[in-house]
Amino acid sequence: MIAKFTNTYLLIVIDAKTVQENFLKINGNKIRYLESGNSDETLVLIHGLGASADRWDQVMPIFAEKFHVVIPDLIGFGFSDKPLADYTIDFFSNFLGDFLKTVNISRTHLIGSSLGGQITAEFTASNPKAVEKLILVSPSGMMKQSTPALDAYIMAALYPNEQSAKNAFEMMEGSGESIDSRIVNGFVERMLLPNAKLAFMSTILGLKNAEIITKKLPSISSQTMLIWGTDDPVIPIQHADDFVSSIKDCRFVPMDGCGHTPYVQKPQLFSEQVLDFLNMR
Repeated sequence: MIAKFTNTYLLIVIDAKTVQENFLKINGNKIRYLESGNSDETLVLIHGLGASADRWDQVMPIFAEKFHVVIPDLIGFGFSDKPLADYTIDFFSNFLGDFLKTVNISRTHLIGSSLGGQITAEFTASNPKAVEKLILVSPSGMMKQSTPALDAYIMAALYPNEQSAKNAFEMMEGSGESIDSRIVNGFVERMLLPNAKLAFMSTILGLKNAEIITKKLPSISSQTMLIWGTDDPVIPIQHADDFVSSIKDCRFVPMDGCGHTPYVQKPQLFSEQVLDFLNMR
């Protein structure tokens, strides 16, 4: 059962653009999401493991010029509730369906990063009429072996402090440049919330025990774009081949000089690539 939208909200500002922070209830759990833009066309963005809606803060104002942008904190992450549950891909995919119904979105464009990419791919495969175009950013779902960057990120989640988080994000970006302190401090703050570590580790176990996504990808009928940082040390770019070969209509865009989150490292270029794809007919 899906609960109705509640009217709790707060206006915040990102790059001089007004963004509304909303909270709603889904199956008794409070879910936070950000919203901006007045277009009739909707774009929903789904973050990755251990992140939150704020991870998209550099591209949200750009997308909001053309789209009604909606970005939830996934259940178990950010400032959404973290119930005791098995955080499997099916659990997240069902959550995404419930979220879209609750905010009255019947058809949308979807962008998913990392874990969010796997969630949106599985959701699109099962709900083809709900997704117009799909953008996957360094999605999980193929890799079964860990990497040093992912190991560092897991350790930072289990033992959250400024140094461990800074080290993990530096490894994930791979550029050698300093990491914005807001990213580091935000991650530490979120991982110290009640049940945050439990949800994180349950998701890791869910990913480890999930079937490789290859079998489900041919069911995706939506036009798809795959974006991958060429220097991604978390999920290496060689895993892109399996997505490109398995999805019928897939445009591949490698982003040179980027690690795991090109929308953070090169937000303007990332946004241009996405908008070009979404504007294609």
